[in-house]
Amino acid sequence: MSTQQIEYGGRVNGVAVHQEIERKLDVPARFRLPELPHATALPHLVLTATYYDTDDLRLARHRITMRRRTGGGDDGWHLKLPGTDDATRDELHLPLDTPGEPPQAFVNMVQGITRGAPLAPVATLRNQRRPVALLDVDGTPLAELTDDHVSVLVDGKVRSRFREIEVEAAAGRIASDLDSIVDTLIAAGAKQASFASKAVRALGPRATELPDVGLPPIVGADDPAADALHAHIMRQVAIIQWQDLCIRRGLPDAVHQMRVALRRLRSALKVFECLFVHEWAEPLRDEMGVVAEELGVARDTEVLEARLLDAVGAMRKVTPADRQAAEREVRTAMSRSAARGRTRAAAALDSPRYTALLDALVEAAHSPHFTAAADASCREVLLPLVRDAWNDLADDVNALHRKGADEPWHRARIRAKRVRYAVDVLVPVFGKPATKFELRLSTITELLGQHQDASIASVQAHTIATHPKSAGAAGFVLGRLHAAMRAEVRQVRRDFLDTWPKVADPRLRRWLRKQESR
Repeated sequence: MSTQQIEYGGRVNGVAVHQEIERKLDVPARFRLPELPHATALPHLVLTATYYDTDDLRLARHRITMRRRTGGGDDGWHLKLPGTDDATRDELHLPLDTPGEPPQAFVNMVQGITRGAPLAPVATLRNQRRPVALLDVDGTPLAELTDDHVSVLVDGKVRSRFREIEVEAAAGRIASDLDSIVDTLIAAGAKQASFASKAVRALGPRATELPDVGLPPIVGADDPAADALHAHIMRQVAIIQWQDLCIRRGLPDAVHQMRVALRRLRSALKVFECLFVHEWAEPLRDEMGVVAEELGVARDTEVLEARLLDAVGAMRKVTPADRQAAEREVRTAMSRSAARGRTRAAAALDSPRYTALLDALVEAAHSPHFTAAADASCREVLLPLVRDAWNDLADDVNALHRKGADEPWHRARIRAKRVRYAVDVLVPVFGKPATKFELRLSTITELLGQHQDASIASVQAHTIATHPKSAGAAGFVLGRLHAAMRAEVRQVRRDFLDTWPKVADPRLRRWLRKQESR
């Protein structure tokens, strides 16, 4: 990937990263630091940091900070990204000699948030820092407290000043280790910080505005269907933007989560298509389909490889040498496909076409285009459309045969996911009965997904087994693997047909008819 992937706890492609656990406190100018046990004053520092953002502060509004800082032991480029809670952030570091301003690795990292908008200096801060090392009772590092006297510079002149205290946990510590220190500071007159970062304080109210996609509204059954669909679009677009950042950070499962969000949104545009302006919704749906496909190759290959290797490993009456030979053939065949998939995914995420899609999605989250029919209530128009989607699924399932071809089962899987994701639109509106129905639908989508995985694995096993290089023992084991995957297909079909009557129980859909008739 030209978009550098960054992992935790080290350096990847020259980028250092660590998790930062800190608490920020506001203090008045004349605040006196209280006595803190096992405290050692460290040399004072003068830090100068220039912060970069888009004109409309997209990074700051997403709680992301990018800066170039000098004057301390960690001189360089810093990129701070939201963590799992307000006290935790992931800080990435590059040296000052990294080419570019800011470094291209960081620009690529936040591409899903900036959507290609240029980054430029938006604030310069000069910080008179007075650090204090805090130790535990046994003398091990607990935290570092920094007493920061900050000047905000505009055109080289001081525009404003403020004072702030940061308490950052030492390596290996957790957020709760800071509680007693923070309590002592608050007792002395400090207050929980009003701003997420110094840059946000310096940039003013614009930096605290909502991110690209705000919180979706609460929608009731008698509210317009447009409101429920708008809220759904907002939720999925926010997930897509967040997972874009996670993908570029190399976090596990990020590709899968983005594809799920894309599928949910595409399904909504399809099932409820009569409520959207066709000329607006169809191109958006098509573009999301392209991205989902490009992202899917690498992940699907990795999942398929893991399935094949697990199946080979579970085979009985196979010698270690034969098993290793078969595993070698699987890895060789799949590695080529995975490499091609990673290249395609990287190219897709770095393409102008994808950036244009992000712009379109954010615009969709702000102002989706509905037809007049969407003005009717959720009860009146959403429920019948979901029922129609269900009836289409039921027709497909009723046509399935235990000994039939794989393709009809694949079509039923697509239809089942479409219904499940359509019901997902209804869950925030109709509550418990919709949630229960969605959970039942998930059981059949998982079974049909297992069927599809086993079907594809059987084809792949046969392809590898019949390759000229897979002769001998490896070919024999892979042939057995093909047979095992076909046996799994048959078993999943039996399980599905046994499960389907429970999902198709009319009592599960009674709420659809009752709600509609009110």
